[in-house]
Amino acid sequence: MTLLPETVRQLDTLVARAQSTGRAPSLGLGVVRDGTLVHLAAAGEHPRPDADLQYRLGSISKTMTATLVLQERDAGRLRLDDPVEQHLPGTPVGALTLRQLLGHVGGLQREPDGQWWERVEGVDLATLLGGLSPDKIAYPPLRGYHYSNLAYGLLGGVLERLTGTPWAQLLRERILTPLGMRRTSYHATEPYARGYVVHPWHDTLREEPRTDTGAMAPAGQLWSTVADLGRWAAFLADPDPEVLAPQTLTEMCAPVVISDLDSWTGGHGLGLELYREGERVYVGHGGSMPGYVAALAVHRPTRTAVVGFANAYGMRSGHIGGLARQLLTLVLDAEPAPVTPWRPALAPPAAELTELTGRWWWMGIEFEVRVDAAGELWAGPPGEPTLRFTPEGPDRWRGRSGGQDGEILTVVRDPAGRAVALDIATFVLTRTPEQEP
Repeated sequence: MTLLPETVRQLDTLVARAQSTGRAPSLGLGVVRDGTLVHLAAAGEHPRPDADLQYRLGSISKTMTATLVLQERDAGRLRLDDPVEQHLPGTPVGALTLRQLLGHVGGLQREPDGQWWERVEGVDLATLLGGLSPDKIAYPPLRGYHYSNLAYGLLGGVLERLTGTPWAQLLRERILTPLGMRRTSYHATEPYARGYVVHPWHDTLREEPRTDTGAMAPAGQLWSTVADLGRWAAFLADPDPEVLAPQTLTEMCAPVVISDLDSWTGGHGLGLELYREGERVYVGHGGSMPGYVAALAVHRPTRTAVVGFANAYGMRSGHIGGLARQLLTLVLDAEPAPVTPWRPALAPPAAELTELTGRWWWMGIEFEVRVDAAGELWAGPPGEPTLRFTPEGPDRWRGRSGGQDGEILTVVRDPAGRAVALDIATFVLTRTPEQEP
């Protein structure tokens, strides 16, 4: 898959302009479609970006930490509404729940006490926990959105205590290796871009330290490349069920809180940031560490994403994040969406399914029911059957989309065994508009 030449020209121009005005020594953003990196827009020469060059991920690391937590939930080893003290006994902020930490609604202060954790060598988990006190909760849980790096240090501690495995090892075994992210690592691995602060008045570069953040690593330690971050973006668009169940990733993308109460353009799910751009919603995260900024934006319905890095802190994560979303919108607006060809069914469905298809009526409103090759029912207005139902037993179906998600469809039969009505959570559809429900 390739992009149209005019799309490529516009992408390259926008990135070149951003590198120049943002004074980034090195800036690279990649476009991912259907799991493939289809274009890298690169600018700058210190060093020249390529798909294999490492930069620091910063807070994009949180999206992987959150995935590890949800893996443990799916395995039945924790609940999202567990209090932290259940897994880290004696913690002064232990009344906060894992869900509140994941969604930044616990009111926990943003940083651990002491020197700026991103720029100094980190401490171990025991020391991090020892520095906590009840006053680290800035305001009551669930009152609103308050971003907290400290929350993800605690989530990493929960994972280590629960599994008996260090966070970095758990990450490598559960995510990086299965997804083939071989150039994503705890420490920088050559070739990597050095990170800088650009002097505001004479454009010289000051190289920033590359620290081991210790117990705070789950909040922002990782290093990666455009190619590897593209693989992570592809996973967020269409997850490998061996790593995380697709329905769990969809749960992560549901808003826990709206972070922008003035215009409702931003929110936060379970470890993922949500961005509304016009009529579209993107998921992803920004990242920054001293000398580095990073961006990840994914449009799940079209399996399209933009990922990117720069090696100057002055460009700020908000700037590169906005640029990534601008590029993503450009691609979605300019590029024709792939069309899935229609193919005929290889065999007719079973008689008990065929009996349920066709026209049904509710309160004078016409509905159409169809069956797909997988044996699932689809219902909705004629020509628009968008409500999906999966079989759950004889004459019993479970809604899996839209307003009927989670609701039960029951087939009602007459004494002769014929299907005469569909009862969807007490809303009864009949074969003709004249029939009483």
